[in-house]
This record gives sequence, structure tokens and C-alpha cells, in this order.
Amino acid sequence: MGRKAKSLDLTLTQRAALELGYKQEGAIFSKRCHMILLKSESKTSQEIADLLLTNPISVNKWVNRYKAHGIEGLRTKPGQGRKRILHGKSDEAKVKAVVQVERQRLKLAKDQLEQDLNKSFSMKTLQRFLKNLSADGNASV
Repeated sequence: MGRKAKSLDLTLTQRAALELGYKQEGAIFSKRCHMILLKSESKTSQEIADLLLTNPISVNKWVNRYKAHGIEGLRTKPGQGRKRILHGKSDEAKVKAVVQVERQRLKLAKDQLEQDLNKSFSMKTLQRFLKNLSADGNASV
């Protein structure tokens, strides 16, 4: 016979905040809120992991983080993930200027930008950067 699942006692306010996060936030934050809500229903970490297609260690990690920091502990900390290669107003201005000149030959624009910015990047990175510029309303490229 296994150990009894530890329950997590939530106040009405905490439960409401977690349910709101589960329904209205991004997929990752929603999944973490769901873990906490299931844990408050006395589910074991293994049951939650099986249900949410993760592992029990992750479930325990997020439960402990919730206990320590509340709902804000479930959010992804800033600075996580790979850093951008092209960013900032200075890169934006330079990319716009070079692409304006080499509008039909993006490969030449990429080569020129790599020299000018002293950075190495792929065509996909440049295309993604240009797409994000136009999505932000800077469609003057």
C-alpha cells in the first residue's frame, strides 16, 4: 500500500485566482495552475503527472514553488530561454536600412548585416525578425 497523497489547502481567493489562470493564461501557466488545482483535490503526484503528460518530479517542483511564492511562483521567470541575436532599436534601424536597399535580395542583406553587426545568424532568424517588425506595426521595411 502506497503513501497517502498530501492535500493542498486553498482559500476561495487562491482557488479563484488559479482557476482564472487556468482558463485565461498561456498554455504553460495554465498547466501549472491545473497541477495545483488537482493537488488541492488530494490527487497524487503520479496521478497528476499521468493526466497532464509530465512526470511526478515536475509536479512536486511546481507544488513546492506554489507553496513558497504563491501564484506568481508558477510564472516563467524573465530571462529564461535562448537570448535574441537581433534585438533593440539599434539593430532594428540597421536591419531596416539594409533591407530597404537589398529588398529583392535578402541573402545579400543578411551578409551585409552580419558584417555590419558583427553577428552570425541564419536566414530564418532574419526572416523571423522582419516578420516581428511588421507584426509590431513597423511595416515600413
